[in-house]
Amino acid sequence: MAHRPLACVILAAGKGTRMKSDMPKVLHRVAGRPMVGHVLAAVKALDPDHVVVVVGPGMDSVAAAVAPYPTAVQQEQRGTADAVRAAFGLLEGFTGDVVVLYGDTPLVTPDTLRAMVTARRQASDPAVVVLGMRPEDPGAYGRLILNARGGLEKIVEYLDASADERAVTLCNAGLMAFDGARMFDLIGRVGNQNAKSEFYLTDVVQIARVSGMACAVVEAAPAEVVGVNSRAELAEVERLMQRRLRKAAMDNGATLCDPDSTLFSHDTRLGRDVIVGAHVVFAPGVTVADGVEIKPFCHLEQTRIDSGAVIGPYARLRPGADIGPDAHIGNFVEIKNAVVESGAKVNHLTYIGDARIGAKANIGAGTITCNYDGFSKSHTDIGAGAFIGSNSSLVAPVSIGDGAIVGAGSVVTSAVEADALVVSRAQQKAYVGWAKRFRERKQAEKANKA
Repeated sequence: MAHRPLACVILAAGKGTRMKSDMPKVLHRVAGRPMVGHVLAAVKALDPDHVVVVVGPGMDSVAAAVAPYPTAVQQEQRGTADAVRAAFGLLEGFTGDVVVLYGDTPLVTPDTLRAMVTARRQASDPAVVVLGMRPEDPGAYGRLILNARGGLEKIVEYLDASADERAVTLCNAGLMAFDGARMFDLIGRVGNQNAKSEFYLTDVVQIARVSGMACAVVEAAPAEVVGVNSRAELAEVERLMQRRLRKAAMDNGATLCDPDSTLFSHDTRLGRDVIVGAHVVFAPGVTVADGVEIKPFCHLEQTRIDSGAVIGPYARLRPGADIGPDAHIGNFVEIKNAVVESGAKVNHLTYIGDARIGAKANIGAGTITCNYDGFSKSHTDIGAGAFIGSNSSLVAPVSIGDGAIVGAGSVVTSAVEADALVVSRAQQKAYVGWAKRFRERKQAEKANKA
């Protein structure tokens, strides 16, 4: 079968007034990614020939977020049909199929978009395919009215619907697929003779039917087409996205001890037999290999964890943390831009930044790599099998050789040779009886004041 071109138009010009935000609505994040980014990811899975994002005036931040995809500007907020018209200049002469979707509907899936395109290409050759849904409470949604052949006859807005039409449970979800050869004319004929004087994309169905063209419906789960217009709706979409991500993780072989308290990002990757404790947060950029255990109350971001490692509880892995196989990162440990090699242990109350921890090295409690001098970051290198005593400060740039031992409480400022012992602390002195005399003096002073 010959390739039929596909274009996607994403409407993202809405100001999102109800969000009460200085940031454009479609840039608000769901699972660590701007909403419009989720829509672009779904679109990209279809391998379209053209993608156009329609933005409002001054939305340079949205244009930057969707680059390298081109943007068209809807100069005035005059309705959804007018927004699609804004993209016409970038689609001039296009005669393939065109899917129109919304930048604030981040849960739509590639499978649903493919179903719309497939329906558009069916033998009945519909000019328009509308995405429908059957919510538990149809409420004030527009209703999709089908004809005797199962085709879409019209879209009726709730306020204009009769009692019989309001009883219909099939509702308009807003997304549409068009035959590009007929789309430009159909949308060009949409008028604005309505209470808001806006150009509504839904009017194309009536225009197509009056012209004798077929229209069709594809149904999606209501949860896929939830739009965001407020912070409360953003929270609801986040909840739905997290449910989807948790299910995918468990379906792929991970154990979530308390799924409802685990937060994923859109790009979190968990291997088989990973165990995730309660209240773990995966910020963007985390990859976890097979057989890792992440104990409760950990926060991970831009981190890679190799097989068999144990993390937490209460560990924070910041960008650039690279945890090797069978390594242990314990409670109240922070790792940033550092490699922890195979079998190394950093078990508690430690900061490791801009460093390499060699294989099977052991880092004692309270150890700090002093990586920042107020102007620049420097590197600490700890060799394989080294032992760093508790409460040590390693002042970068510095290296600790393989098998070396750093005595507890040391401040290390220069290189330590392999297998050497370094101790850097003030000499201990004892003043016999001093504490007793001190207490007696204080008690006497207190008695005199009385």
